[in-house]
Amino acid sequence: MKVLLAEYTVAHEPALAHEGAAMLSVLKSSFERCGHGVVLPGPGDFGEEIARLAPGCDMGLVIAPDHLLSKYTFLLEQATHNLGCGFMAVALCANKVSSGRILAENGVPVPAVPGSGKRVIKPIKGCGSQGVRLSLDPPPEGEFAQEYIEGENYSVSMVINRVIGDACAYYSGKPPVVLAVNRQEIAVGPDGTFQYLGGETPVHPTREKEIVDTAVKAATVLGCQGYCGVDVVVADKVWVVDVNPRITTSITGIAACMAEEIAGILVSASKGNGPDAVHFNGRARFDCNGKVTRL
Repeated sequence: MKVLLAEYTVAHEPALAHEGAAMLSVLKSSFERCGHGVVLPGPGDFGEEIARLAPGCDMGLVIAPDHLLSKYTFLLEQATHNLGCGFMAVALCANKVSSGRILAENGVPVPAVPGSGKRVIKPIKGCGSQGVRLSLDPPPEGEFAQEYIEGENYSVSMVINRVIGDACAYYSGKPPVVLAVNRQEIAVGPDGTFQYLGGETPVHPTREKEIVDTAVKAATVLGCQGYCGVDVVVADKVWVVDVNPRITTSITGIAACMAEEIAGILVSASKGNGPDAVHFNGRARFDCNGKVTRL
């Protein structure tokens, strides 16, 4: 079968192109090893390329910054089988204020809006650590503030099962396949800006079950499907700080150690039948530019 891998940043966002290229390389190689033909968009208008290429493909996946992902996923879904999260859930997750409110209403710990003191300022619709910083000032328009929680930074990578009905996607009832818990390396510069540097995977912290359970609940509450990464800070509680309904950089380290092919998992899970578990041979470190070192 033919799969369209529509990665946005390589041709259209230089600041994130290294991460995008690394994720695309992992996915392309995996789909090819699984016997699929891979189709990539040209350098022209990204939406027009999806609309042109998707009808000729059996399935597809969009990889793009959060604020653009819903728009391009919608285009993909009109023409072929989407291996990723549905566009409506993507749009919800992209709005960090709305998604945080829903998580809190459903009992998922999220940082509170601070009354005063040190706070984390984030774009309401941001991607990764871009624009995230520590500040004592109130947020400007288009951004919001959260309480700063000091703790250990992890992410949980999972693939959520679904099946496709005549009109919509719905859950198969099979639990998500948790790929790995990843330790995140995040630096805070002298000016308070956050920088994501990469991480290590898989790791098994003392509170692993609590971390995984909280992340899975967050992703399912927001209606995520397909590949999803949930960022958490572990302190007095496991605090959810971001839900990314898309491929994340940690896939570079995961794929280097995982026995299963990520392409096979994505295809199976998109039909409601992902594996019950995955298996690892060792660990890996990965940086934000896609460099992977086996440990």
